[in-house]
Amino acid sequence: MDRGTEREAPPGRGAGDGVVSEHTAAGRIPLAVILIDRDGLVSHWSRGARRLFGTTKEEAIGQTAVDLLPVSGALPDEEETSPYGAFASYDGLGPDLESSLDGQLSYPAAGRARLDVPERSETGVLRPEERGSDRVDVLWWAYPLVGPGRERLLVLAADAGGLRQDLPEADGAFERIAPGFAHHTDFSGADELARRLPEILPSMSVDESARIVAQVLELGYPVLEFSQNERVPVTPDWGVARRAERKARRERAAVAVAEGLPVPQEVADEGEDLEYVAVRERLEFLNEVSGRIGTSLDLARTIIEVSKAVVPKFTDVAGTYLREQVVAGEGFPDGVPDTTTMWHRVALEHTDEPGRWDDVVPVGEAMPFPAHTPFFQCMTTGDPVLVPRISEQMGHMIASQFEKRDIRPLITGRSMLVVPLKARNVVLGFMILLRHPERVEFNDMDRVTGAELAARAGLVLDNARMYTYQESVAETLQDSMLPHIPPRMAGCDIATRYLPGTLLGRVGGDWFDSVKLPGARTALVVGDVMGHGLNSAAMMGQLRTAVQTMAAMDLPPAQLLRNLDDLAQRLGDSYLATCLYVVYDPIAGELHIANAGHIPPVIVRARDGRSELLDLPTGAPIGVGGVPFEAVRVRVDPGDRLVMCTDGLVEVRGEDIGVGLATLSESAAHPAASMDDACDTIIRTLNTRGGRKDDVALLMARLNGIEPDDVAEWRLALDPAEVGRARAVVREQLHEWGLAKLADTAALLADELVTNAVRHSHGRRIELRLVRGDTLLCEVDDDDPTLPTLLGAGPDDEFGRGLHVIGVLAREWGASRTTAGKTVWFELTLPRR
Repeated sequence: MDRGTEREAPPGRGAGDGVVSEHTAAGRIPLAVILIDRDGLVSHWSRGARRLFGTTKEEAIGQTAVDLLPVSGALPDEEETSPYGAFASYDGLGPDLESSLDGQLSYPAAGRARLDVPERSETGVLRPEERGSDRVDVLWWAYPLVGPGRERLLVLAADAGGLRQDLPEADGAFERIAPGFAHHTDFSGADELARRLPEILPSMSVDESARIVAQVLELGYPVLEFSQNERVPVTPDWGVARRAERKARRERAAVAVAEGLPVPQEVADEGEDLEYVAVRERLEFLNEVSGRIGTSLDLARTIIEVSKAVVPKFTDVAGTYLREQVVAGEGFPDGVPDTTTMWHRVALEHTDEPGRWDDVVPVGEAMPFPAHTPFFQCMTTGDPVLVPRISEQMGHMIASQFEKRDIRPLITGRSMLVVPLKARNVVLGFMILLRHPERVEFNDMDRVTGAELAARAGLVLDNARMYTYQESVAETLQDSMLPHIPPRMAGCDIATRYLPGTLLGRVGGDWFDSVKLPGARTALVVGDVMGHGLNSAAMMGQLRTAVQTMAAMDLPPAQLLRNLDDLAQRLGDSYLATCLYVVYDPIAGELHIANAGHIPPVIVRARDGRSELLDLPTGAPIGVGGVPFEAVRVRVDPGDRLVMCTDGLVEVRGEDIGVGLATLSESAAHPAASMDDACDTIIRTLNTRGGRKDDVALLMARLNGIEPDDVAEWRLALDPAEVGRARAVVREQLHEWGLAKLADTAALLADELVTNAVRHSHGRRIELRLVRGDTLLCEVDDDDPTLPTLLGAGPDDEFGRGLHVIGVLAREWGASRTTAGKTVWFELTLPRR
């Protein structure tokens, strides 16, 4: 705005005629620009002001404007209140001011004056005795500033000394050089513009639009501020004390109303201030609630966070109810709830004395809600329900749902808001919010705030619910695929552990298993499917089933792995897994082991407590194909322990796996009171090394063995007469072992097995074996590969009842193929001593 000439005029004087005329012809006027704030102090002083009035910027800033500007009457003597601030209007121009407007002076204003201005030399302001006596002819304009800043008046001034030849002395002649503003504009479309303004600026009245058009077109300055008021659904009263000054203003307003006096303007303006504060407090409250809930995906913790977030700031009592399926981590049918839907009270937060609510409405209670209750209305419509005050009648209606408990003293007279907890258009539950009778009751604004709060809480709860549901599905899937191995098998004790990957969920491809084999033997298996997640778990389930099937056929370990490798190749290229298959013979005291790319097992010797990694042929993983598998036999003694695990336990990223295997061997040799304690010691030792990302499967077996005195064997000829001999030797052996109580039953069942073997055997002798362990095991081997099956025997049928008898009297029975034929067996529970 400050546009000087190319050649600066002498200080304190107007520019020469030639210079002024040059700039006038170009439409450029050197101006002094001054800004004055609401306190009447100078906040901006341009270089043109320094040249015109002789005061430097440093001297002018912060000084009273009326003392610096020699334009008498251009500034008001005292502040007046109006929409445009202190300088919107002023009356009385002063003796030296010639006004271009008739009557009262209204801003924007303009004038012309001949003023005494101090001269300045090249170095500064002249002393009084050095000043000249010439008067300076000054043109000035004053404009109000409307906006959020402190500046309230813009004053423009120019030296008109060199313009006398161009400006006639008539009043208003200087308007022709108004600095970029038009005081009077002849615009034929003003009415049309005023009519269309409400279409451009929403919520504007016709009068308001006409005023704006007049301000722009007639007064010549733009609109700098436009206010639009909308009612925002907020809660003015949050139960938080207001500032003392606001309280005092409200008290003065109440006194004025009581005395019939007008309400002070400051109190009238407070409504807008309170609404602004309410909006801010509402947003702060919702932001605080959003920050406090959803810190975890644990459903129970999320419920507690939601309840604590609203008490006591928004409500005094908060009860949370969830659908039964949400609490159980299950899915539920589509559609709205009905009167049969069960709702669990999962949380109750309040500011009453401790224990007041606990006995009447305990957490954990499940109940339906009748159709006439506000709770049923909330959960079926999905909209908040507001009850400003619970009447005696409504309190009685609500209390009727609680048998033998009177909750009317807890709820009657309170304000109630019921908000739905929903996500994705599904109602998961609802919250009952109650305020004390002495607190301001809930209103429509609270209803909107509560709905927003419930929407955020519902989304967090739904995320926790979905996570809980997925965790439950994953855990169920994993548990269904992992076997529940009995702690005692023939000649050995077994303990297992499974740990899911810490970052990969509860489903993985690691597994362990044990299979009962003929001859009191046990197959022990540990495997690891490459990869993670549901695909690996599904692949693991298929391979585990295949191993169980082939183990029941009593295939040798190497042959079993070859068959498993062929199966994996037929299932697809992605089927890759490692597997360690061990057959323990407790009678022979021997392990028969085959390995398919798995880490070797650890043997802990009972005689000295030392541990060692078994040196086995590694073999290729299952699914590679074309690679032979080898099996080795390892002698073991009673009390030795076998430790088998997957590589997730010993392998750490960035570390050699040999370090993990050495740690495994060392921790496995640590003395422990039980098998479970020994497994926990291993897990605790290796799991604290950090960096584990894979699943872990661990199987430990204590190889107790079976003493020779606990085993009795006989070879029987293919002669029906051998059936009687079988009964006799069984009776005799059981009497010798002190198991006379089992002699009759065992002899009868052995008779059935030997009879079938004699009838179906082709030539090889029959073998009868009794094994005394945790149970009494009886086995009969023959060379017929056909497995016996249960038949339906009629009253007149001669055959088909033997297996039915065995199934009724035996603890367990079964049959499996062997390389030479089959083995049929049964077990009897030993009598208590």
